[in-house]
Amino acid sequence: MTDRTDRTRLIASATRRGKGRRPVAPPVERASTLLNDTPAAMRDERQGPVYGIEDLAAARELRDLLCDLEGAADAWLVPSGLAAVTVPLTALLRHGDEVLTTDALYGPSRRFLRRHLGARGITTAFHNPGATTDDILAAVTDHTRVLLIESPSSLTFEMLDIPALTAACRARGVLTVMDNTWGAGLAFRPLAHGVDVSVQAVTKYVAGHSDLLMGSIAVADPAVGRPIAETLEDLGWRVAPDDAWLALRGLRTLPLRYQEQARSARIVADWLQARPEVADILYPALPGSVGHALWTRDYTGAASIFGVVMQGGDEAAAHALMSALELFGLGYSWGGFESLITHETGQLAARISPPTLVGQLLRLHVGLEDPTDLIADLEAGLTAWRAAIN
Repeated sequence: MTDRTDRTRLIASATRRGKGRRPVAPPVERASTLLNDTPAAMRDERQGPVYGIEDLAAARELRDLLCDLEGAADAWLVPSGLAAVTVPLTALLRHGDEVLTTDALYGPSRRFLRRHLGARGITTAFHNPGATTDDILAAVTDHTRVLLIESPSSLTFEMLDIPALTAACRARGVLTVMDNTWGAGLAFRPLAHGVDVSVQAVTKYVAGHSDLLMGSIAVADPAVGRPIAETLEDLGWRVAPDDAWLALRGLRTLPLRYQEQARSARIVADWLQARPEVADILYPALPGSVGHALWTRDYTGAASIFGVVMQGGDEAAAHALMSALELFGLGYSWGGFESLITHETGQLAARISPPTLVGQLLRLHVGLEDPTDLIADLEAGLTAWRAAIN
C-alpha cells in the first residue's frame, strides 16, 4: 500500500507472507561460486545470480528497499559513499565534458574531479555555494554535461533550490547528480524533485552504527541508469554480504534514529545559539540560519550535523574546547549513534573563494545520547575555550 509511512514500509518487507518459513532477516550468503543442477541452468539468469560478484540475498533486499525509499527504478550498492559519487561521474562523462559544482564540495569528491577526471580531459567549474539558481545557470556552458549538487553543502550548509535547478538543467540537456546523504533519502527525495541520479553514503544514516562503509546510487530513468550499471559491471565493484546485511539491519530503524537525532540536534543547536562564545550556527533547520526557507519548503526532517562559528579564537582554542569534551568523539564521519566533533577551519582554504567567518569553525554531529548530557559536556568545552582565549 503506497500510503504507508516510511517507518512501516522499511519493516513490512521483512514480515511479508507467502515465502514459507524463514528468518525475519535474509541470510548472510558468503559465496564466490554458485552451483547449479544442470549445465543448461548455469547461465540462466532467471534463476538468480550466476556468480558471487553479483548481489546475493541481503544485498538484493537492501537494493529493493532503497529503491522504495528513493522512489527509484533501480538502485546499486558500492563500497563507499565516495564511490557513490565517483561511479556516476565516471559513467556519464567523457573527454571534453565539464562538471559544474559548488565550491563547498566534499573534499574527496573535489579531489576526484581534479586528479582523476582532470587527467582524462574532463574539466570542473565551481559556483559560489550560496549562488542563486540564475547564477548557477549562467555558469552552464556548451560543455557542461553534469551539475553535481550538494545541498546542504559541506561544512557551511548552504541550500540550493533543487526543483528549479533540475527543471532548468533538463531543458538544457544537463544531467544532475545529487549527494543526498544529509537527507538520507528520507527527509528529501531528490528523484521526486527532478534529480537524475541520487547518491548517498550508506555509511552514515542508513547503516547508523559506524561499523561499515557503503554507498548507494539510485535513478528514476533506466536510460540514465544503464551506463551506471555497465560501469559497475566493468569495474567489478560490489559490497560484501556481511556489510549488506548490517546496512539492511540499520535501514529498518532509520526513520526513528533520524528523527530522534534531529530532535536532539535542535536542542543542542538552540542552546549553542544563545551562548556568547558562539557567533553563528550553520544549520538549515534552525530559524534564521542559512537556507532555512528552502529547508522548510522542501524537507520533511533534518540531519543531526551542523556548523558552529565561534566568536574569534584560534586553532589552539578550538583544540582546547575539543580536548575538554568527554561525550563528543574526535573523529570524522556522522550519521552514527555517537556524537562527534571536528575542527574545520583549515578545510575551507581548499575553496577558490573561502568564506569570511568571524571565528573558528567547528562541526558537530549529535548522536543518540541524552541532549542534556551533551550540553553539559559542551559547557565544559566552552569553559576550556574561554580559558584559552583569555
